Amino acid sequence: MAGRYAPGPRPTRTGVRGGHAPTPVHAPVAGHVPVPAQKTAPATGSPDPSRTREWTPPWPLDLGLTLGPLRRGPGDPAFHAAPDGSVWRTSRTPAGPGTLRVAARAGTVRAEAWGPGADWLLDALPALLGADDDPAAFTPRHRLLAATERRRPGLRLTRTGLVMAELIPSILEQKVTTDEAYRAWRLLLRKYGEPAPGPHGGRLYVVPEPRTWALIPSWEWHRAGVDAKRSGTVLRAVRVARRLEEAAAMTPPEARRRLELIPGIGPWTSAETVQRSNGAPDEVSVGDYHLPGIVGHALADRRQAGDEEMLALLEPYAGQRHRAARLILLSGRTPPRRAPRMTPGNIAAL
Repeated sequence: MAGRYAPGPRPTRTGVRGGHAPTPVHAPVAGHVPVPAQKTAPATGSPDPSRTREWTPPWPLDLGLTLGPLRRGPGDPAFHAAPDGSVWRTSRTPAGPGTLRVAARAGTVRAEAWGPGADWLLDALPALLGADDDPAAFTPRHRLLAATERRRPGLRLTRTGLVMAELIPSILEQKVTTDEAYRAWRLLLRKYGEPAPGPHGGRLYVVPEPRTWALIPSWEWHRAGVDAKRSGTVLRAVRVARRLEEAAAMTPPEARRRLELIPGIGPWTSAETVQRSNGAPDEVSVGDYHLPGIVGHALADRRQAGDEEMLALLEPYAGQRHRAARLILLSGRTPPRRAPRMTPGNIAAL
C-alpha cells in the first residue's frame, strides 16, 4: 500500500489493520483486576508439552481487534483465527521458536504455548493484548471518532516486542498490492520458515531466523514476486538483526530512527513496524496510498487529501494519531472506490 499505484480492492491492508479482524471475541470484564500468571509444568512423557497462563484484563477484551493487525492476509502461515474464536500465532522469540494460542471466555484469557519460546510468549501476553496501551490518553474531538470509540471498547494497541517479525513483512508490502505482498509472505514463510511447535495440524510456520533469510537465493525471491529492491532491503536488515531487535525497548521515535538507518526502510515501513513491535499510539503510516484519502474523507470530506493534509487533520490527536487513524478505519466511513481494480504484477513471469 505504500507508494503510488492504482487503488486496490477493499478492504485494503490498512483496512485490515484498522479492525476488520478475523475473529472478534468480546469479553466484557470491566472492573476486574489482573491475576498472577499461572504456568503449568510440562506433562510427563508428552512429546511436545505446553505451558499455560490465565489472565484477567481490567477492560473489555476483543481479541480480533487487538491481534488482527498482526495477521498478514488470509492464509498467513504465522497466524490462524480458529472457528472457536481462539487465535494462534507463531513467533521467533529471544528464547527460540514458539506457538501461542489465546482464547477469551467469560472475561478471562487462557493462553497456551509450545516450544522453546513458550515461557517468553506467556510472559509477554499482557503486552500483546494491550496492557501497555492507555486509551484514556485519547480524547475524541470529532463526533465520528467519539461514536466509534464507544462502539469499540475492546480496542487496544498490541505490542509484540519483536522487531524483525514485524519489519520483514512490512518491507514486503512496500509499493505493491495487498495480494502481491501477502502471497510473497506465504510462499517464503512456508518454504523457508520452521514448522511451528504445537498441535496445530501442520498449518503454522515460524518466521525464518536471520541467517536463513540471508541465504535465500535471488531466484526464490523472484518466484515469490519480490523485486530486487525489497529483497535487498530485507538482506540489509537481517545482517544487523540483533541491533534492530534492540529497537523494541526504545521509544517509538528512537526505534524508527534506528530502523531508518537501513537503506530501503523509510517512514512508512518504520511506522508499520513500530505500531506492532512497540505498540506505538502516535506513529502514522505516512506514504500510504489509501490512508490520507480515508482520513481526509472522514474528517473533512476531502477524499483527495495527501500526507500533509492528513497530518494536519490528525494534529489535534498528537500523541494518539495512530489510534485516531484506527478508529477512523473502524468507523467504516471510507470513500467509495472510483478507480478500477489494479491487476497485480507478476515478477515471476518476467
